[in-house]
Amino acid sequence: HTPPQSLMSRQELQAKLLREAEEARMAALEEARRREDAARLAASEEEKRRAEENRLAAEAAEAEPARQPEEQAPAEAPAPAAEAAPAAEGQESPASTATTTSAAPPPRRFTPVAPVKRPEPAKPDRAKRGDDNRRQAGKLTVTRALADDDSARARSLAALKRAREKERRAHYAGGAQQREKQVRDVVVPESITVQELANRMAEKGADLVKALFKMGTAVTLNQPIDQDTAELLVEEFGHRIQRVSEADVEIGMEGEVDAPETLKPRPPVVTIMGHVDHGKTSLLDALRGTNVVSGESGGITQHIGAYQIKTKGGDLITFLDTPGHEAFSEMRARGANVTDIVILVVAADDGLMPQTIEAINHTKAAGVPMIVAINKVDKPEANPQRVRERLLEHEIVVEDMGGDVQDVEVSALKKTGLDDLLDKIMLQAELMELTANPDRPAEGNVIEAQLDKGRGAVATVLVRKGTLKVGDTFVIGAESGKVRALINDKGQNVKAAGPSTPVEVLGLSGVPMAGDQLTVVENEARAREVAAYRQEQATRKRTTTAPTSFEHMFSALHNSVIEYPVVIKGDVQGSVEAIVSSLNRISTDEIKVRILHSGVGAITESDVTLAAASRAPLIGFNVRPNAKARQLAERDKVSLRYYDVIYDLIEEVRNEMAGQLAPERIETIVGRAEVLQVFPAGKKDKAAGLLVLDGIIRKGLSARLTRDDVIVSRTHIASLRRFKDDVAEVRAGMECGAVLQDTNDIKVGDTLELFEVEERARTL
Repeated sequence: HTPPQSLMSRQELQAKLLREAEEARMAALEEARRREDAARLAASEEEKRRAEENRLAAEAAEAEPARQPEEQAPAEAPAPAAEAAPAAEGQESPASTATTTSAAPPPRRFTPVAPVKRPEPAKPDRAKRGDDNRRQAGKLTVTRALADDDSARARSLAALKRAREKERRAHYAGGAQQREKQVRDVVVPESITVQELANRMAEKGADLVKALFKMGTAVTLNQPIDQDTAELLVEEFGHRIQRVSEADVEIGMEGEVDAPETLKPRPPVVTIMGHVDHGKTSLLDALRGTNVVSGESGGITQHIGAYQIKTKGGDLITFLDTPGHEAFSEMRARGANVTDIVILVVAADDGLMPQTIEAINHTKAAGVPMIVAINKVDKPEANPQRVRERLLEHEIVVEDMGGDVQDVEVSALKKTGLDDLLDKIMLQAELMELTANPDRPAEGNVIEAQLDKGRGAVATVLVRKGTLKVGDTFVIGAESGKVRALINDKGQNVKAAGPSTPVEVLGLSGVPMAGDQLTVVENEARAREVAAYRQEQATRKRTTTAPTSFEHMFSALHNSVIEYPVVIKGDVQGSVEAIVSSLNRISTDEIKVRILHSGVGAITESDVTLAAASRAPLIGFNVRPNAKARQLAERDKVSLRYYDVIYDLIEEVRNEMAGQLAPERIETIVGRAEVLQVFPAGKKDKAAGLLVLDGIIRKGLSARLTRDDVIVSRTHIASLRRFKDDVAEVRAGMECGAVLQDTNDIKVGDTLELFEVEERARTL
């Protein structure tokens, strides 16, 4: 218990010393105050003494002429006679007075006389005055406590602080009068509020509003003004303006060019491409020694995978596995743009397929070298030579045919030719001299992004330059964040990731778009500024609509298109993009898909509410709704549909969209007849004598009546007769009579065209 006591004693000692210092300071202040009071009292007494002396001097000067006659009187005169002399003088005759005054007067003496000052009544004693004030008797006032000389009460600490603050203000106020106005460099963006501009200028907002009002502009503090108006204000108040653009926040985001001496070798990034079911993922499984295909729905790769393997020589190779279905063309194009080498997988039994050709075009557009891997050579029907010949059609010449494109025959099932493939990859990488600077802020690209229930927004990033470390602040597209964790392709937490390394990044503020660039910045404020600018630009781009004319509006109203609304939620961003792209492609001029919302993550209540308001189906790809969302969907009767294969999703949506279209009407011409005679047949109908020119005429057929190749009316055959007998049909070359329903405009020489109508269900 000794340490606490010693600690307490030190605290008490410190408090005691502070208290004593404060008391000493207060005592010094009190002593100074008493000296000031004493000096003030002495000055008052001195003034009173001088006033008394001046008064006495004035009285003496007035009494001097009266004392002069007394001095001339006989010295032996008794005192009573001397006292009575003035009275006797007053009773003398005027003649004697005149005689006396006419005598030579003695010389006068002048005494310096101070101005007469009326004596002030003496103030009563303080103690006596206090005793006479019965109303305040027994009360201690602030004035009495501070003015009482005999009191030992000290001024309060608050009063001392107020006095000290008053002295400090008075001291600085004197210097402020001579201080010159500070001229500032004011940074002004393209748009700024009046209050923000005032803050940057260190001026009052009201002064800026007044200045604008004098310029003829009435604004409020929170109202934005343009850059030109802000420049006028800045110059009006004597500051200097620095114009900046909103796009200036992007300056420095592209990164600097690395010096050649800082570059070091990096692993190659290899993308595997090819047609669906040609064995791309199986080939990657064989290279990794794992089994991924068994976990994919329908044997189709749904997500982009990024893996890193080590060769027997100790070299690292990064593989990107792109899905083979054509719906993932955007993802595949994105994979080709971040890759160094493309492995084109072609099945030896199938040859070149549509997705194979598409992959070739992507590779050519990206300018990436290609290695052809002819897979499934273990099958009896395999023909690798035919594959090489078909590649010539697309200007792909392999080395065996005198070209510069490497090819290798492999079997992912038998695991043959894999070492040869890895050797060719490393050979190609050596020729390309792939280098990067690891000692700089990281840059990379998002391969995939998703919203994980337990970890939040997660992005698979391929680092291209620098080293990404835990704790780095970064910007990805319109999202920002700070790296909380890095997870490699084996599921292990790592502290850093160098060039050509794929990692999962945790710590994002939102889910970025696949393909967005990751850039490490200096601080969080910079990251938020760039992300906010990009979000604003994206919002502006979405909300901006092209001006339209009235003709265009009325044309759109006339040619109204049926909309098929839908809400899409998926597990990863790449799958959602592929679904949206596929649905937009099945839209036609008559019906189109309207994506109300597409996002990543589980189905929530807001998704159900949106779907219910628009009566749209809610599609979940590898995601499910939470309990509240499911209850809300049951209550609002929202159609929830779950898929794990994009083929099935697209096919069902296509069928539903076709079901909303009106059936297709198909007309088949079955006969033509000429009107020879016209007869009345009831009030509305007329009968016509017809000569069948070709085909047949049947009862109940639809017909068009034409005159000079212009349609006069539409009708149908109500009854058909031949020689007063009802008949079912009449063939070409024969005459008959027919009653045409709901038409009266028939003339001899008109042509009757008969046709059948067949309605078929629409397909997209």
